[in-house]
Amino acid sequence: MGDLLVRCASGDEAAFEQIYAATAPRVFGLVLRVVVQHALAEEITQDVFAYVWAEAGRYEPSRGSAAGWILTIAHRRAVDRVRSVSASRTRDDVWTRKVTAAPFDSTAESAHSSFEAARVRGALAALTMKQRTAVQLAYFHGLTYTEVASHLGIPHSTAKTRIRDGLRSLAHALDPGVASA
Repeated sequence: MGDLLVRCASGDEAAFEQIYAATAPRVFGLVLRVVVQHALAEEITQDVFAYVWAEAGRYEPSRGSAAGWILTIAHRRAVDRVRSVSASRTRDDVWTRKVTAAPFDSTAESAHSSFEAARVRGALAALTMKQRTAVQLAYFHGLTYTEVASHLGIPHSTAKTRIRDGLRSLAHALDPGVASA
């Protein structure tokens, strides 16, 4: 069959027909075992023989039989296709998970946010005026403790203490299980 590949490399269609007749069932069977799907196996088998026709000149008799060369091409193409299909499915699955947001009830979410906001407002109201002012300046106005101290005209350590004590009181009011340290 090696001589048929040599003739095929020079464009001999009759030699290609003989190669096809002799190896097509084995190529198709090998590919079908790898890819399992009949239509995909047919497609890959066609690709293999198109490659054999176009690249018959690459066959090197010293490296093995002509049938072995063709079957190696078939196996590699089949494995490549299985890997490609698998990678494509994985990409599709990842994309689907990313773009498919879990459905949620916006009304329930809004009600929960309102409830939480009311709890925070209530906890803030329970602070002393000095603590509430320090916490509001730090967390709602984004001031550092140094800026809070400067704004209120108090020592840095006093600003830090008011913010710290206010946050502890808030944490305890919002989650009574939080231990006071």
